Amino acid sequence: MPEELTKKAAEMLLKGATLLSEPCPYCKGVRVMKEGQALCIGCGRQPEKKEVPKPELSKDPTLIEKTFEKKLESLSKELENEKDHEKQQSILKTINSLLETIDKMKGKQ
Repeated sequence: MPEELTKKAAEMLLKGATLLSEPCPYCKGVRVMKEGQALCIGCGRQPEKKEVPKPELSKDPTLIEKTFEKKLESLSKELENEKDHEKQQSILKTINSLLETIDKMKGKQ
């Protein structure tokens, strides 16, 4: 392994890069990644950049809202029957988080 590549990889790791579990597609060497840039320590090559499609949320925002509303109903019933104060607080935090998410979704429409 060339010393220059080893130094570059070490610098990347010191600056927060991570080792990748997948080997280099060209030489099967060890790779490191930082800010979306992967570098093979063995051959120094970087894989071709490919567009990774982002998963789309449902085109129908009302479907997501309905799911959240069902979850809110379920949590409300759970809260009503819960006696443990800590569990009540946990349920309330979850409800609050869902309400904030619904508000954000409505703001983007």
